[in-house]
Amino acid sequence: MDLQRTTECEGALVSDDNNSLTVRDNRTGKEYDIPIADGTIKAADLGAIKLNDDEPGLATYDPGFVNTASTKSAVTFIDGDKGILEYRGYPIEQLAEKSNFLEVAYLLVYGELPTKEQYDSWVHEITYHTFVHENVKGFMQGFRYDAHPMGMLMASVGALSTFYPEAKNIHDPENRHIQIVRMISKMPTLGAWAFRHAQGKPYVYPDNELSYTENFLSMLFKMSELRFEADPRLVKALDVLFILHADHEQNCSTNAVRSVGSSQVDPYSAVAAGVGALFGPLHGGANEAVLRMLRRIGSKENIPAFIEGVKNGNEKLMGFGHRVYKNFDPRATIIKKACDDVFEVTGVNPLLAIAQELEKIALEDEYFIKRRLYPNVDFYSGLIYEAFQFPPEMFTVLFAIGRTPGWLAQWLELTQDTEQKIARPKQIYTGDRKLTFVPASERWK
Repeated sequence: MDLQRTTECEGALVSDDNNSLTVRDNRTGKEYDIPIADGTIKAADLGAIKLNDDEPGLATYDPGFVNTASTKSAVTFIDGDKGILEYRGYPIEQLAEKSNFLEVAYLLVYGELPTKEQYDSWVHEITYHTFVHENVKGFMQGFRYDAHPMGMLMASVGALSTFYPEAKNIHDPENRHIQIVRMISKMPTLGAWAFRHAQGKPYVYPDNELSYTENFLSMLFKMSELRFEADPRLVKALDVLFILHADHEQNCSTNAVRSVGSSQVDPYSAVAAGVGALFGPLHGGANEAVLRMLRRIGSKENIPAFIEGVKNGNEKLMGFGHRVYKNFDPRATIIKKACDDVFEVTGVNPLLAIAQELEKIALEDEYFIKRRLYPNVDFYSGLIYEAFQFPPEMFTVLFAIGRTPGWLAQWLELTQDTEQKIARPKQIYTGDRKLTFVPASERWK
């Protein structure tokens, strides 16, 4: 339905379609009938509302895209009020319990569960593309001894675009496929090498006889043994964590991948932008903040005083609440169970008792219930990562490895979306206008 307009509000055109929004411009007295589709209106339709033809039309002001849909996507569904997360229609609870990370990666990228032949081929391709060019190794070895692993990961992912220049041919389906395989394959290698670099240890090459997650653990922790053998419970727990982080709709890093990808750049450059966004403390650093909070609390006896500090605005409760979820984060429940499996192997993290008691008190306190503050995925994930003996600066690297299939699924969807244009948001200019320039020779007299 086209946007309709009347010249006077008394003669307003009323659409027979109830799926529309009637807007009255009090500046002009005109009314506009704007179509509603999928619970949204098109921003371009608002642009038709203007004082006169010489003036620009209305635009929306929405810092942080709080209530703006930038794309249509079939990858991930979230109902924050009901605590629902689905990948391609499949509940996250079922995928975490019954699937594995590479099968979920295939599902996200290609939109359906693989047949046995497709799955075997997918696993084979990813397994045998885990190695990187030796020059990438030299590139990474050139970083300072104390370089942050996320900075190393971001740079090395971007550098891959120079090793695969054909990746710029993003409209070739076969070319897109091999770049997707390469990136999912090589992310654990790059992440593990960034970890080893910080420890001053030699880089460990991939072992193609191991599964995806086993291989990652081997590259992280192998020393002098012929083959690193990880405890199956740890392998499963880390695989589940990768699944839980695999995609999460249009978050900051995914938006970065899509925004940069809208220029039709190669996927390595687009994903490097996503890694950079994830590097920020407001996106990928929340689980580290939870650990700092639990250490500051110190013991269960100090929790009531901490809770009062939160209510009075003197303390921050980290790991509770979410921009999207106004109910339980479904991933938090799954991670809480994974904690039990991990601690069976590693021993219980002493911070766990504080976390459990803090969760119990907060969930029973009317202050937090009223504000719908429930544990999110970050509340327990840091405890698990620490049990693996990962330093806090590695937490976001693990996040990035898990998120890579989601970034690539969103990028692939972008490249095939005929409605998408290069990202170019509007602004509201607040600076000076029409100033007269005075040369420096006169200004500095």
